[in-house]
Amino acid sequence: MHPIQRHRTQSVRVGGVTLGGDAPIRVQSMTNTDTADVRATADQVLELARAGSELVRLTVNNDAAARAVPGIRDELVRRGCEVPLIGDFHFNGHRLLTDHPACAEVLAKYRINPGNVGRGAKKDVQFATLIELACRYEKPVRIGVNWGSLDPELVVRLMDANARGSAPRDTEAVVREAMVTSALESAARAEALGLGSERIVLSCKMSGVWDLIAVYRDLARRCRYALHLGLTEAGMGSKGIVASTAALAVLLAEGIGDTLRISLTPEPGGSRTQEVRVAQEILQSLGLRAFSPSVTACPGCGRTTSTLFQELAQDIETYLRDEMPRWRGQFPGVESMVVAVMGCVVNGPGESKQANIGISLPGTGERPAAPVYMDGEKVTTLKGEGIAEAFKRLVEDYVQRRYGGQA
Repeated sequence: MHPIQRHRTQSVRVGGVTLGGDAPIRVQSMTNTDTADVRATADQVLELARAGSELVRLTVNNDAAARAVPGIRDELVRRGCEVPLIGDFHFNGHRLLTDHPACAEVLAKYRINPGNVGRGAKKDVQFATLIELACRYEKPVRIGVNWGSLDPELVVRLMDANARGSAPRDTEAVVREAMVTSALESAARAEALGLGSERIVLSCKMSGVWDLIAVYRDLARRCRYALHLGLTEAGMGSKGIVASTAALAVLLAEGIGDTLRISLTPEPGGSRTQEVRVAQEILQSLGLRAFSPSVTACPGCGRTTSTLFQELAQDIETYLRDEMPRWRGQFPGVESMVVAVMGCVVNGPGESKQANIGISLPGTGERPAAPVYMDGEKVTTLKGEGIAEAFKRLVEDYVQRRYGGQA
């Protein structure tokens, strides 16, 4: 792992998972089912948990959803899934948690947005109710500020103060300051109401990469609360992945962040698990965590006119992902394994020798043979039509021999 120096934050216990402090940076996701549909929501939570989401957030927006939460927990326990569930509350969380104590008890954490807990005189009362309920049920709270629902009264206050200043800042700078101020003032009030700092997580989500980086840098300088990272409204497909990676990689490399979610808009009918895999890949690429063996593969060039190495690289990626649920329990450390699938003699042997196990396929015009290397030494040469299956057998043998004695 790369020796990134993380900002020292308060450790927070969320169900059976610890974040902040010395704990690993946690991956989380959120369902997009109707929470009132117990079976569909439990199915998606289970899918996300199996993909590697260590915390799963649910929308709790009405009485039907709140009533369903204990049933969702029961269904997950029945299926052997203990992933902590987080309740996402907006506008009416104070009432739902009051009216549905079973929901309040079952959830491992509450997420509230100080920009929409209430308006005017109701805001302070309803915020206090939420915090008092968190204290009563001994639950942590994520105070999640979002630029799209920022408290308008706070924005006006800061805008007026900025206008009166001797060197007024631009609007974007004031909005960023309002984000951080909202989070810190809300956390201070929560502590004044009795919620310990070890039960507070902060987030300040924005949709602009540099805005997000600036806000979290400021937040990290000014507090020691655990921080949840995420670029809000990141978008679909490659745009959402690239934007989230650009923002979060900078912050994580600076040691900022204790848990993260990649907020991708899925394709119609697409799986939510993509956002889990992206979060894992960001952390693994930075050397902050290891989730699954990684595949080193060349991009291809005129020397690799055959698609054999591309097909094998894809095949091996799928094979490793499919085997990880079994390997994770039987072979500790296998998640850090590196597998190389290379396409020609230029970099193939060198990259294969650097990997735990690697194969160098023949490029255009090269001898039709594929040398295999393990821990830097050539062990065999594969030929013929069954190279993919033969290589997978070698990978399985290597895993059992290298990692099997560590259990």
